[in-house]
Amino acid sequence: MNELIPPGGRPLLIVDDDPTFARVLGRALSSRGFEVITTDNADDARALTRRHQPRYCVLDLKLGDENGLRLIPELQSLVPDIRVLLLTGYASIATAVEAIKRGAHDYLAKPVDADAVVRALLDGDAGPAEGDDLVDAPDAPLPLRRLEWEHIQRVLTECEGNISETARRLGMHRRTLQRKLSKHPVRERPDEI
Repeated sequence: MNELIPPGGRPLLIVDDDPTFARVLGRALSSRGFEVITTDNADDARALTRRHQPRYCVLDLKLGDENGLRLIPELQSLVPDIRVLLLTGYASIATAVEAIKRGAHDYLAKPVDADAVVRALLDGDAGPAEGDDLVDAPDAPLPLRRLEWEHIQRVLTECEGNISETARRLGMHRRTLQRKLSKHPVRERPDEI
């Protein structure tokens, strides 16, 4: 069980276009003490943020035709102290960096469990951490397929999710790019599960 306890008074907003994932995550976070509201699109997320002033937001990167990265500064302009956690099934270094630049508090790759979400949301609420948790640098260079994935994600982020523009900049056919994007991200190391 998680020892972190969310502060009461303001809800947590889940924005994800996968209703099953949102429902399951919402139940898990409710059982951990959060008051949860959910939506599956950006327009409702803006409206719910104005109305409920959530303290936390768990935001999916891909919201149908919209990009969760664009929504981060909008939500923060509505509620300046909102803590946004970006979730994605298409993890890359480029999207992680862009999410933090746009104001996300943290970034997690799916699949993720509710305890990891709680830790990411409440990290920093309890004051400064005791000791630094530095991540070790990789021992070996990234595989070529992972580097290709990272480069595509970086260009896609620069093009604000526009597939046609990204394909043009990469010098590849749009369908080829869509096929590459439909695959799961390449693992950083072959021995990772």
